[in-house]
Amino acid sequence: MAPKFGTSGVRGLVSELTEILVRDYTRAFLTACNTGPQLYVGQDLRPSSPLITKWIIEEALACGLDVSDCGALPTPALAFAAKGAAAIMVTGSHIPADRNGLKFYLPSGEISKADETLILKALGSAQPTGPKGTLETSDASSAFIERYETAYGPNALSDLRIGVYEHSSVARDMLVELMARLGAQTVSIARSDTFIPVDTEALDPETQTLFAGWIKEHRLDVLVSTDGDADRPMLVDESACVVPGDVLGVLTAQTLKADIICTPVSSNTQVETLFESVARTRIGSPHVVAAMEDALAKDPAAKVIGYEANGGFLLGFEAQGNTGPLAPLITRDCLLPLIAPIAAANALKQPVSALLKALPKRFTAADRLQGIPTQASAQFLQDISSNAATRAAFVDTSSPEVQTDVTDGLRVTFGNGDIVHLRSSGNAPEFRCYTESSSPSAATKLLSLHLSKLQAALN
Repeated sequence: MAPKFGTSGVRGLVSELTEILVRDYTRAFLTACNTGPQLYVGQDLRPSSPLITKWIIEEALACGLDVSDCGALPTPALAFAAKGAAAIMVTGSHIPADRNGLKFYLPSGEISKADETLILKALGSAQPTGPKGTLETSDASSAFIERYETAYGPNALSDLRIGVYEHSSVARDMLVELMARLGAQTVSIARSDTFIPVDTEALDPETQTLFAGWIKEHRLDVLVSTDGDADRPMLVDESACVVPGDVLGVLTAQTLKADIICTPVSSNTQVETLFESVARTRIGSPHVVAAMEDALAKDPAAKVIGYEANGGFLLGFEAQGNTGPLAPLITRDCLLPLIAPIAAANALKQPVSALLKALPKRFTAADRLQGIPTQASAQFLQDISSNAATRAAFVDTSSPEVQTDVTDGLRVTFGNGDIVHLRSSGNAPEFRCYTESSSPSAATKLLSLHLSKLQAALN
């Protein structure tokens, strides 16, 4: 499949992300969008990222832009550094190392779907003539660490023993340093020189067993990590329970005293119980960003936040941390939804699990099938969405269907409150299944049942 825009920028096989294609997309972005005179560039730790970054920098310089090469750093750190300037992040996020991608930022933040259309129309544009830009290296990570140190202070995580699952996350060193600066005793675990495609939404049982072993072995209060480019958090509490990303979103929104919540249709429905104003969107940060911008256009002082089921958190207002202000950052961030809940629990002298027990009893589970052709996924979803009999034969919760939602894929709600959501991935040949129920075991059982059905139907 040729590289194309999905929910998080352009993605594709490394073998198809050729020099000609990368330069073409870079040039199209710089000529079609109002990028301004400066470009920040960052990358994750995939083996293919340095060469792709080199092509981007060379093309931007040839187009006359001044370039700040930020090296390897988290996607949100690049976005934070580039406020007021354009940026390109080279990352495939959580997908395997044989794939990679480009994520584009305008001076105002993440590009929109309308910007994607402009970029696609500009592919094949000639390189502008004129003076070349200049190149500098930039340390953008320090400012990002200081953002949280200022907001939460040196005692926010005091007396806590925090494990950092480093793997190949581009944020691994930053996580260790920041947790220590906030007062925690840190333990570095399982650093890898080989890229590991950690998907925080789809952790296999073997990985979760490893987590339980690490927590016991190292006597951890909590274990933290991220996906490859560090825009998705992972938090495991003291009982070895992996906290779902949308639950981290709810906890973080509570600590920040947010008023308006923007989140995709796939997120846990407990949010409607806790907040009066919830805007549901399609899956993908551009859709969440658009909803946040709509809310801020109506009320610039609104305390609006966004989050996704993968845990990426977007802050739309200047919030207050334990010791200082926290500037807005309307792009997916992994650090805030890790720090805020842990610090909140620590201030109460409680474990993170105590915060979870206080939430409404709604539980989700999610996983994916890989290697599913996009065309097969689309046909299956069309058939099951349009035909009630086909849907009834496939979706099984022993309760009558009461609502269907086709905002993004097919989301079916049943009379007993169970939810089954089926969706094709927007940036990889994957098919995802999300379930929700009144207990963790019931949500997991629903997920297992429907993954088996999907495996039979799609293969």
